[in-house]
Amino acid sequence: MCVLWAANPLAASGGVGRVIMVAALTATAFGALRLAAARPLPGDMIVANGAGWLWHLARAVAHAWPWSEVALVSTLVLEALHPSRPWHTALLGTALLCYVFGTHLAESGARPAALRPQLPVLLAGVGLLVLAAAAGTMPAGSGGPAWLRVVAAIGVVVAGVLLLPA
Repeated sequence: MCVLWAANPLAASGGVGRVIMVAALTATAFGALRLAAARPLPGDMIVANGAGWLWHLARAVAHAWPWSEVALVSTLVLEALHPSRPWHTALLGTALLCYVFGTHLAESGARPAALRPQLPVLLAGVGLLVLAAAAGTMPAGSGGPAWLRVVAAIGVVVAGVLLLPA
């Protein structure tokens, strides 16, 4: 879904956008296959027929590359090909963050509570994302209201303080 969200409208990115979209969709498919193939299926070791051989080949390709990261980067490149759309990009960034954490939790088998220590940093990052999207909607050269600059500076300081223990 994130790939299609970043590709919309596809005509704005041209032929390069189509190639990157195919790469992102392929990486997303192999990432999903990697998650699906993590546990062996009944009769998984039988490769006598063509379908069994193809399944093992697909599993090998799925585990050969970090497909989630490839999908993430190609989706971000696809979004960068468009003109500035601050709130669109902010929503995409939030969805991609959820994708990365969901994939990490699924691959590691960890429970969502494992992310609890990162919660303050995640909330600071979401706050900075909202501030960046708000600043991106302002006309160029306006500088924006003074209160927004103060809140953004405080947000950056808070995020920096949260990162110090790490």
